[in-house]
Amino acid sequence: MILRSIAILAIGLLASCAALPPAAPLARDSIRDFALEARFALRAPPSGQAPQSANGRLTWVHTEQRDRVLLASPLGYGLAEIDITPQRATLRTGDGQERESADPEELMIAATGLPLPVARLPAWLLGRSGHSATIEPDEQGRPARLSEAGWQVDYTYDDERATALPARLTIVRPGEVELKLRIEEWRETP
Repeated sequence: MILRSIAILAIGLLASCAALPPAAPLARDSIRDFALEARFALRAPPSGQAPQSANGRLTWVHTEQRDRVLLASPLGYGLAEIDITPQRATLRTGDGQERESADPEELMIAATGLPLPVARLPAWLLGRSGHSATIEPDEQGRPARLSEAGWQVDYTYDDERATALPARLTIVRPGEVELKLRIEEWRETP
Protein backbone atom coordinates (compact mmCIF):
# COMPACT_ATOMS: atom_id res chain seq x y z
CA MET A 1 0.00 0.00 0.00
CA ILE A 2 2.78 2.43 0.88
CA LEU A 3 4.66 1.63 -2.34
CA ARG A 4 1.47 2.16 -4.35
CA SER A 5 0.92 5.56 -2.71
CA ILE A 6 4.53 6.59 -3.41
CA ALA A 7 4.19 5.49 -7.05
CA ILE A 8 0.96 7.49 -7.47
CA LEU A 9 2.58 10.53 -5.85
CA ALA A 10 5.65 10.22 -8.13
CA ILE A 11 3.47 9.93 -11.24
CA GLY A 12 1.48 12.98 -10.13
CA LEU A 13 4.65 15.00 -9.60
CA LEU A 14 6.05 13.98 -12.98
CA ALA A 15 2.78 14.85 -14.70
CA SER A 16 2.68 18.28 -13.06
CA CYS A 17 6.28 18.95 -14.15
CA ALA A 18 5.49 17.93 -17.71
CA ALA A 19 2.56 20.36 -17.76
CA LEU A 20 4.67 23.41 -16.91
CA PRO A 21 4.84 25.86 -19.81
CA PRO A 22 8.26 26.53 -21.30
CA ALA A 23 10.06 29.65 -20.12
CA ALA A 24 9.44 32.72 -22.23
CA PRO A 25 12.29 33.39 -24.66
CA LEU A 26 14.58 36.26 -23.79
CA ALA A 27 14.13 39.50 -25.73
CA ARG A 28 17.28 41.13 -27.12
CA ASP A 29 16.09 44.70 -26.49
CA SER A 30 15.32 44.23 -22.79
CA ILE A 31 18.25 42.06 -21.67
CA ARG A 32 21.06 43.82 -19.78
CA ASP A 33 22.93 41.23 -17.74
CA PHE A 34 23.35 37.80 -19.27
CA ALA A 35 25.13 34.48 -19.22
CA LEU A 36 25.77 32.42 -22.31
CA GLU A 37 27.23 29.07 -23.28
CA ALA A 38 28.83 28.80 -26.70
CA ARG A 39 31.26 26.96 -28.89
CA PHE A 40 33.98 29.05 -30.50
CA ALA A 41 36.38 28.82 -33.41
CA LEU A 42 39.19 31.36 -33.45
CA ARG A 43 41.45 31.81 -36.44
CA ALA A 44 44.16 34.21 -37.58
CA PRO A 45 45.48 34.29 -41.13
CA PRO A 46 49.05 33.16 -41.73
CA SER A 47 51.73 35.80 -41.38
CA GLY A 48 54.76 34.04 -42.80
CA GLN A 49 53.99 30.94 -40.73
CA ALA A 50 51.15 28.49 -40.27
CA PRO A 51 47.77 30.04 -39.43
CA GLN A 52 46.83 30.15 -35.76
CA SER A 53 43.57 28.52 -34.80
CA ALA A 54 41.79 27.28 -31.72
CA ASN A 55 38.36 26.03 -30.88
CA GLY A 56 36.52 25.10 -27.77
CA ARG A 57 33.83 26.14 -25.36
CA LEU A 58 33.06 29.57 -23.98
CA THR A 59 31.05 30.55 -20.91
CA TRP A 60 30.44 34.28 -20.48
CA VAL A 61 28.71 35.93 -17.52
CA HIS A 62 28.13 39.66 -17.99
CA THR A 63 26.79 42.12 -15.42
CA GLU A 64 27.04 45.90 -15.27
CA GLN A 65 30.10 45.71 -13.01
CA ARG A 66 31.77 42.46 -14.05
CA ASP A 67 32.52 40.11 -16.92
CA ARG A 68 33.73 36.59 -16.38
CA VAL A 69 34.87 34.64 -19.43
CA LEU A 70 35.80 30.97 -19.21
CA LEU A 71 37.58 29.31 -22.13
CA ALA A 72 37.69 25.52 -22.27
CA SER A 73 38.86 22.88 -24.70
CA PRO A 74 36.22 21.10 -26.80
CA LEU A 75 36.22 18.36 -24.14
CA GLY A 76 35.64 20.89 -21.34
CA TYR A 77 39.13 21.17 -19.84
CA GLY A 78 39.68 24.69 -18.48
CA LEU A 79 42.14 26.70 -20.56
CA ALA A 80 41.73 30.20 -19.16
CA GLU A 81 39.48 32.42 -17.09
CA ILE A 82 39.33 36.19 -17.54
CA ASP A 83 37.66 38.24 -14.82
CA ILE A 84 37.02 41.90 -15.71
CA THR A 85 35.89 44.69 -13.41
CA PRO A 86 36.09 48.47 -13.99
CA GLN A 87 39.28 48.55 -11.89
CA ARG A 88 41.23 45.58 -13.27
CA ALA A 89 41.27 42.44 -15.34
CA THR A 90 42.70 39.12 -14.19
CA LEU A 91 43.72 36.14 -16.33
CA ARG A 92 44.05 32.70 -14.77
CA THR A 93 45.36 29.94 -17.02
CA GLY A 94 44.70 26.23 -16.78
CA ASP A 95 48.27 25.65 -15.57
CA GLY A 96 47.76 27.95 -12.56
CA GLN A 97 49.45 31.13 -13.79
CA GLU A 98 47.81 34.47 -13.05
CA ARG A 99 48.25 37.90 -14.63
CA GLU A 100 46.59 41.25 -13.94
CA SER A 101 46.19 44.32 -16.10
CA ALA A 102 44.06 47.43 -16.37
CA ASP A 103 43.56 46.48 -20.06
CA PRO A 104 41.40 43.36 -20.65
CA GLU A 105 42.42 43.24 -24.34
CA GLU A 106 46.04 42.75 -23.25
CA LEU A 107 45.00 39.73 -21.22
CA MET A 108 42.94 38.34 -24.11
CA ILE A 109 46.07 38.50 -26.27
CA ALA A 110 47.91 36.63 -23.51
CA ALA A 111 45.15 33.97 -23.38
CA THR A 112 44.61 33.49 -27.12
CA GLY A 113 47.58 35.10 -28.85
CA LEU A 114 45.16 37.26 -30.82
CA PRO A 115 43.73 40.77 -30.37
CA LEU A 116 40.05 40.51 -29.41
CA PRO A 117 37.91 43.49 -28.34
CA VAL A 118 36.71 41.94 -25.09
CA ALA A 119 35.49 45.29 -23.72
CA ARG A 120 33.17 45.80 -26.72
CA LEU A 121 31.97 42.20 -27.01
CA PRO A 122 29.10 42.34 -24.46
CA ALA A 123 27.38 45.08 -26.48
CA TRP A 124 28.17 43.37 -29.78
CA LEU A 125 26.78 40.03 -28.56
CA LEU A 126 23.44 41.79 -28.11
CA GLY A 127 23.70 43.63 -31.44
CA ARG A 128 24.34 46.99 -29.83
CA SER A 129 26.92 49.64 -30.49
CA GLY A 130 29.89 49.65 -28.15
CA HIS A 131 30.68 53.24 -29.13
CA SER A 132 29.95 54.40 -32.66
CA ALA A 133 28.93 51.34 -34.66
CA THR A 134 27.05 51.18 -37.90
CA ILE A 135 24.32 48.55 -37.64
CA GLU A 136 22.57 47.11 -40.70
CA PRO A 137 19.22 45.44 -39.89
CA ASP A 138 17.74 42.29 -41.42
CA GLU A 139 14.13 41.97 -42.68
CA GLN A 140 12.78 41.67 -39.09
CA GLY A 141 14.71 44.74 -37.93
CA ARG A 142 17.30 42.69 -36.00
CA PRO A 143 21.01 43.45 -36.34
CA ALA A 144 22.39 41.58 -39.37
CA ARG A 145 25.80 43.28 -39.53
CA LEU A 146 27.60 45.63 -37.17
CA SER A 147 30.76 47.55 -38.13
CA GLU A 148 32.84 49.38 -35.56
CA ALA A 149 36.51 50.39 -35.21
CA GLY A 150 37.68 48.13 -38.06
CA TRP A 151 35.67 45.13 -36.81
CA GLN A 152 32.69 43.51 -38.52
CA VAL A 153 30.10 41.35 -36.74
CA ASP A 154 27.64 39.23 -38.74
CA TYR A 155 24.58 37.80 -36.95
CA THR A 156 22.47 34.70 -37.66
CA TYR A 157 19.29 33.80 -35.78
CA ASP A 158 17.55 30.48 -35.13
CA ASP A 159 14.34 32.25 -34.11
CA GLU A 160 12.18 34.38 -36.41
CA ARG A 161 11.05 36.79 -33.67
CA ALA A 162 12.08 40.42 -34.15
CA THR A 163 13.41 40.46 -30.57
CA ALA A 164 15.39 37.18 -30.86
CA LEU A 165 18.92 36.88 -29.56
CA PRO A 166 21.56 35.80 -32.08
CA ALA A 167 22.50 32.13 -32.32
CA ARG A 168 25.67 32.60 -34.40
CA LEU A 169 28.12 35.46 -34.66
CA THR A 170 31.12 35.87 -36.92
CA ILE A 171 33.43 38.60 -35.62
CA VAL A 172 36.16 39.63 -38.05
CA ARG A 173 38.96 42.13 -38.20
CA PRO A 174 40.00 41.65 -41.85
CA GLY A 175 43.52 40.31 -42.25
CA GLU A 176 43.96 39.86 -38.47
CA VAL A 177 41.44 37.61 -36.74
CA GLU A 178 38.14 35.76 -37.13
CA LEU A 179 36.04 34.54 -34.22
CA LYS A 180 32.98 32.38 -34.81
CA LEU A 181 30.54 31.79 -31.96
CA ARG A 182 27.69 29.27 -31.90
CA ILE A 183 25.62 30.26 -28.89
CA GLU A 184 23.88 27.26 -27.40
CA GLU A 185 22.19 28.96 -24.47
CA TRP A 186 21.32 32.48 -23.36
CA ARG A 187 20.27 33.20 -19.76
CA GLU A 188 19.38 36.46 -18.08
CA THR A 189 21.31 36.98 -14.86
CA PRO A 190 19.70 38.74 -11.89
